[in-house]
This record gives sequence, structure tokens and C-alpha cells, in this order.
Amino acid sequence: MNFKGKTAIITGSARGIGKAILLKLASKGVNVVINYLNQNKENIDDILKTCYDLEVSAIAVKCDVSDFKSSENLIEETIKEFGKIDILVNNAGITRDGLLMRMKEEDFCDVININLKGTFNCTRHAVKYMVKERYGSIINISSVVGITGNQGQANYSASKAGVIGFTKSCAKEFGSRGITVNAIAPGFIETDMTDSLKDEIKEKMLSMIPLKRIGSGDDVASLVCFLASDYARYITGQVINVDGGMVM
Repeated sequence: MNFKGKTAIITGSARGIGKAILLKLASKGVNVVINYLNQNKENIDDILKTCYDLEVSAIAVKCDVSDFKSSENLIEETIKEFGKIDILVNNAGITRDGLLMRMKEEDFCDVININLKGTFNCTRHAVKYMVKERYGSIINISSVVGITGNQGQANYSASKAGVIGFTKSCAKEFGSRGITVNAIAPGFIETDMTDSLKDEIKEKMLSMIPLKRIGSGDDVASLVCFLASDYARYITGQVINVDGGMVM
């Protein structure tokens, strides 16, 4: 995979799956933009140092992806530093789980605004630069629950299903301009959020996974690298599960 000279923005990349994606791309020679909102400066500095050790250029931009103007600033700062955007990974997301009858309106709106509207905001501002270059790869991080639904996650499932519909529409709009748009639907992936789950819940989840293990951020990151590479230039509008076979 030849990524020399490429630039990538990965939203929500200060921790979890986003961080794994960013470091994987950096290890392949991609110049990267770290997007963060609430993480402490020491954490961001550590990621920047790792990128410099990998001999790639990196910047960190604080941005609330749910805010249209803040997202525009993220894109403009990237253009100012690197002059182009080759890869956009819309990864930023939150959960506010709860049964629908008890779900607060703000819990529904916050999840939609970050997970779905944030994907729109960043794509909307980045794609005009990709169109000029007639080249680009947009990879949206959805979820298997955007396909299957899940009790207690009506807001999250709706947001991730929306990301899938958004992905397919963008693939049709921008395909003639040399821009691919695909979605990844992770299953049960080891993150800070899953670490806090009770053991009995983890065991129940594992029983549903044919490969009998929890996925890692690196499993998702490896697919991002493939979809962002020239090996995947004839793949667009697809939703690919990374779930150990949990959803078939």
C-alpha cells in the first residue's frame, strides 16, 4: 500500500478506535490530523510524539464535529497545513444508552448530532477539496447495530443506520469525481467503553461471535487502510462488518 504524501483526517482520534486508525495510517506513511474535543493535552502530545517517531507530519485540531462552523475550521486547518485531504475517516461518536420510554430528548439529540450530523458536517466541508483533486476516500464508521438495531440503543442505532444511508447517497453523488465512500460496521470491539462492561455481559456477547474473541481497534484500522488504498479504488457504497461473524 503506497500512502506516501497522503493526508488523512480522523475524527474522534484521541482515543479508542479512532486513535488505532490514526496510528495505523501514520505507520503506513500518511500525514494525519488528530481531532479531539475533551481529551487532556498530555494525551494529545503523546499521540503527536508517536506520529513524529513514525516520521510523518501531524497536527491536532480541537473540534466539535456536531457544530457546522467548528467542522469547517477542522477542514480549513488541514488545508492550511497540508494543502489537500486524501482520506476522511468519520469516526467520532458517543453513546447515551437507555430504554426508549425513559430516554431524554437531549440524549437522543446529542447522539444524532455527533454521530450522524457530525459525519455530514465534516464530509460537507471536506468533499469540495476532494472534488477539485478528483480523488478521495471517505470512510464512515457505522456499527452492526445500525443494521440490526439493539434494545436500549434506539438513538445510537438510528444514528448509525443514518450513517449507512448517508454513505450510499454520497457514493452515488461523488463516484464520477473519483471519490469512494464506504462504511465500516464494527461489532464488539475492545475500547474504554467495553472495558467497563460487566463480565457476564462480555460473556454473553462472546457467545454470539463465531470467532470467539472481542475485536480490537487494529482490526478496524486494518480495513480502513485497505479501503483508503489504491487496492480499493473500485469499491464504493459498501458497508463492511468487522464483527467476527456476529452479524451475517
